[in-house]
Amino acid sequence: MDLERMDCSINRHPEFRYKTEFQSHEPEFDYLKSLEIEEKINKIRWCQTANGALFLLSTNDKTIKFWKVQEKKVKKVCDLNGDLSGAIGNGPVVCSSTSTSSKPCMENGGCNGNPFSYSSNNTSLPAGGIPSLRLPVVGNSNETSLAAKCRRIYAHAHDYHINSISNNSDGETFISADDLRINLWNLEISNQSFNIVDVKPANMEDLTEVITSAEFHPTQCNMLAYSSSRGSIRLIDMRQSALCDTHSKLFEEQEVPGTRSFFTEIIASISDIKFAKDGRYILSRDYMTLKLWDVNMDSGPVATFQVHEYLRPKLCDLYENDSIFDKFECCLSGDGIRVATGSYSNMFRVFGCSGGSTEATTLEASKSPMRRQVQTPSRPSKSLGTLPRVLRRGGADASGVDANGSSFDFTTKLLHLAWHPTENSLACAASNSLYMYYA
Repeated sequence: MDLERMDCSINRHPEFRYKTEFQSHEPEFDYLKSLEIEEKINKIRWCQTANGALFLLSTNDKTIKFWKVQEKKVKKVCDLNGDLSGAIGNGPVVCSSTSTSSKPCMENGGCNGNPFSYSSNNTSLPAGGIPSLRLPVVGNSNETSLAAKCRRIYAHAHDYHINSISNNSDGETFISADDLRINLWNLEISNQSFNIVDVKPANMEDLTEVITSAEFHPTQCNMLAYSSSRGSIRLIDMRQSALCDTHSKLFEEQEVPGTRSFFTEIIASISDIKFAKDGRYILSRDYMTLKLWDVNMDSGPVATFQVHEYLRPKLCDLYENDSIFDKFECCLSGDGIRVATGSYSNMFRVFGCSGGSTEATTLEASKSPMRRQVQTPSRPSKSLGTLPRVLRRGGADASGVDANGSSFDFTTKLLHLAWHPTENSLACAASNSLYMYYA
């Protein structure tokens, strides 16, 4: 009965098939700064589709590219000269590919003169040339292939590494952010951008925080938010001034007295922010927690989710091996009732954020993600609903081991994940593999 129920539910899951791949960036070298620029892609953002083509923005540390991925029909050479009887009647024709004859040719392929060499004694062509000779034609076949073409390259606008790109809801502009500046671009103009946020002080010794992430509001094209290394989120309105050096709202959690330590500011640094689909909430991820903010209430987060509280006693070790500086992403479901983020040992956590929800699920990004050992046919997707809810919100995982009793591996980490905007499916990138989960 369980097998039938599981098989029935899995059959309704969407299937994901390989589509295409292409090289977005190549290694570069900045000769002015003697700096190697890796080809590693930092962010990818989908743009609005048009005419059946897919458009996306991708960026490495310095250069942003605008790509068009389109399905094209494969062209083949067809309509060749299949009837050779006319040519055979006049002797086998052997055309020299290295002929340099400049004698004029007729429209139907015959020549005034004899540019050909013949193996027979008959060296004359019929009047008007060979009537059965047809030139090959290039035509479309029923086969199709996907082709990626770089439409624009946006370069030389950032002195520091780009950490974020975000599309505007107007479909015409996007932002790119590095540690100290946020630039506004028009998709059609690649040689000019406008600096809208600049936190660089006159004296770099006075620098107290850097920009860690930036995101456009999903529906209001004049609003955007950016986070900082001190755990704050600023909401800005581009209508206020050309340089948005002041914010319209500031979201930050007040520090609890007596809890400050050497690691307080490090773990408070926000690595990623995401707007909910309706723009009402902002989800942020710092090293230890997920926080959900209401844009209409800047006094504090409306919900806080402990991701891996068991690591708090090990912060010193994590600082020594630089793991404390890992940047985990976060995401919200399209309906806004769940949030997710990654952790170590290729684990990721899913929390329910609707009113009164206590849902807190921990899953491993692997081919057998902590589920009952049931012999079922291999499928391209896994179900969240069929997996045991092994951990609960608020520190139930303080033992420092995973649900299988194994110690966590800090060298394997799940940094990147994304929720489908309309379906309840989740994509997780672990090592060199991509895992799809469906609930």
